[in-house]
Amino acid sequence: MGKVFAVVNQKGGVGKTTTVINLGHALYARGKRVLLCDCDPQGNCTSGLGASKTSKPNIYDVIVNGRAPKDAILRTEYGNLLPSNMELSGATVELVEMTNREYRLKKALDTIRGFYDYIFIDCPPSLELLTLNALVAADRLVVPVQCEYFAMEGLSDLITTIRMVNAHLNPKLDVEGVILTMSDPRTKLSEQVMAEIRNFFGDKVYQTVVPRNVRISEAPSHGMPVSVYDKSSKGTKAYLQLASEFLKRERNNG
Repeated sequence: MGKVFAVVNQKGGVGKTTTVINLGHALYARGKRVLLCDCDPQGNCTSGLGASKTSKPNIYDVIVNGRAPKDAILRTEYGNLLPSNMELSGATVELVEMTNREYRLKKALDTIRGFYDYIFIDCPPSLELLTLNALVAADRLVVPVQCEYFAMEGLSDLITTIRMVNAHLNPKLDVEGVILTMSDPRTKLSEQVMAEIRNFFGDKVYQTVVPRNVRISEAPSHGMPVSVYDKSSKGTKAYLQLASEFLKRERNNG
């Protein structure tokens, strides 16, 4: 049975979508059965894999209309994808009136998780019904944290959210790993933030640190993961190393 990971942080711009695309593709390239689920109405994960945001059916049809996810999955050059677009932005309003509104994504993914080793959900940068659906559907959380000043403030909000979900919706949900992103080793601030996060989360923090890298930023505009866009970049090396660490941790966790 495959594992479902929600890639989440209530703070925007920390590298959630970048993590989903590049970690997901690195695992896919190693022969793992991977599905990327784009639950952000911006659809950046969809376009970042070179897929069209006009694709129908999509994740909106799965969550709101009850469409079978297998009918909406796109098989892109870089992996399997449940696509999204701005149509999803209306889902929060529509879900309010639905029964079991927090469980609709879980119910859908449970029908296909046996076909995958890993399902990664790209979450919106806010606590809303789409994010709650992801947290209820997930077995574990992967948390990208930007190595900047407000990082710890965002993490405090996230911990509060996890405790709420544990108490009412998904008692088994926990953090699988924390990824330090957008690090600049030339600055003392990056070092200080990394030290604080490692002190707070301990061994849940991956040893791999993703640096600030222009190739990582450029790759989505070409509709491809960074490892395809520039195989020799620092960003590529970081995500390949992260994939190795991710798999090692998975083996150790049984």
